[in-house]
Amino acid sequence: MDRSNSARTGRSKSGADFLQLDPAEVPAGGLADWLTDRLRTAISTGQLPVGTRLPATRTLAADLGVSRGVVTETYRRLTEDGHVAGQGRRGTVVVEAPLGTTPAPDSRPRTRAPLSDHDDEIFDRLRDLPAHIDLTPGVPDLAAFPRSAWLRAERAVLSDLASKEFGYGDPAGTPMLRRAVAAWLAQYRGIAAAPDELIIVAGVAQTIGLVAQVLDQRDVHTVAVEDPGSLGSRQHLQNWGMRTPPIPVDERGLQIDVLRDSGAGVVMVTPAHHFPTGVVLDGERRRELIRWAKDGGLIFEDDYDAEHRYDRPPVPALRAMLPDQVIYAGSVSKLLAPALRIGWMLAPPQYRAALIARKRLADLGNASLPQLTLAQLMESGELERQLRFLRRRHRERRDAMVAAVHKYLPTATIHGAAAGLHLTITFGSGDDVELAAAALDAGVKTHPLSWHRQLPGSPGLVLGYAARTPSEIDEAIATIAKARAHAEVSARATVSRDQR
Repeated sequence: MDRSNSARTGRSKSGADFLQLDPAEVPAGGLADWLTDRLRTAISTGQLPVGTRLPATRTLAADLGVSRGVVTETYRRLTEDGHVAGQGRRGTVVVEAPLGTTPAPDSRPRTRAPLSDHDDEIFDRLRDLPAHIDLTPGVPDLAAFPRSAWLRAERAVLSDLASKEFGYGDPAGTPMLRRAVAAWLAQYRGIAAAPDELIIVAGVAQTIGLVAQVLDQRDVHTVAVEDPGSLGSRQHLQNWGMRTPPIPVDERGLQIDVLRDSGAGVVMVTPAHHFPTGVVLDGERRRELIRWAKDGGLIFEDDYDAEHRYDRPPVPALRAMLPDQVIYAGSVSKLLAPALRIGWMLAPPQYRAALIARKRLADLGNASLPQLTLAQLMESGELERQLRFLRRRHRERRDAMVAAVHKYLPTATIHGAAAGLHLTITFGSGDDVELAAAALDAGVKTHPLSWHRQLPGSPGLVLGYAARTPSEIDEAIATIAKARAHAEVSARATVSRDQR
């Protein structure tokens, strides 16, 4: 029998021939780990393609001569990873392949040059590189997307939708979603805004482009940015012709005195959870920034993941305190999935009409059906339930990463662990680009902190944890630690040779 063909037709494989599994080769006590690894590898290599139905737990346990609990635990782990899912009468089905296995040494990509090149395509180039475990910051837990709730919401929308609603809509967004977002922002971010004040956009990236175009129309060509700060945001601003002078961030947040001295009239900030260090802009700095804005400055507030908090009370958005001097941006990319491309912005009245006009020219407005489905998800309470679920799940993964860093990288300093989807670690010395490249060669993808700097600063890594399981996180940090240890040995050998 051609077993690969049977897998592709979705038929269940059973019997001792299933993946040629032989539990006799496994040390005592390690059956669940062994079986999980074998199935995960089979999924990633295509032996078990998406759509394959796995054997029933009872059947596979009997064929392997192991307890049913071993197979049940294996399927549970794969379900948590998002690789398989229970589909009623179809049983347990492969729904998503892992990101890939570590390439063999002779076929691994040459990663050090791309990681070192600070060009506009660096994120796309890095995204295309294979990795066994991807710790890219800003990636949510895509396996946790509430598929069933989304389908229910979509059916509810379609059952009641009038035919005219399938036409071109308001470029500022559907009234239903703007009402839902206004209620969400009032509840979770302390922002009082009328639905008509909101503009629905294709994520924060589009907000940056629209704001940059409107500023350019008004002969403003400089937007100061945090340092360290998001390389992606900086690239978007520069793509639209904006200069991006760096303003240092310390343990209290943005240094407002440096902002004043820079002469910039606009600044882009992440005050609730600074990217990438996780610092919260403290009370005195907030007051200083508000005074700067009242003196004629404009604040561009990127509230990219403020709902994800674990060990601290919520921090109100700057927009809640200063509506006439703040352009506010948020999205569901970190809460649901970037694939939806749905975000929102609030702008002072003097900018709103120009921003809507630019949005109309850009794309005539976001697609209405996903907007209405998201609105239904919000108004039904499903999005709130999803947020509570994610907080528990992310806290577990955050804790696993903190524990792994303490275990394998005890000299590293951890930043920003109280909230968000990532944390940052810094080292006293070393080349973080080389370290990230070495880790990628070993199968772990992450960002060097220096990517997100324009000014000199401590080397480090920005590590996303939301999309990875605790066991994957532990493995990844151990791999990074080995790469760092090897780099330190090489550096000492180089110094010794130079001294001779």
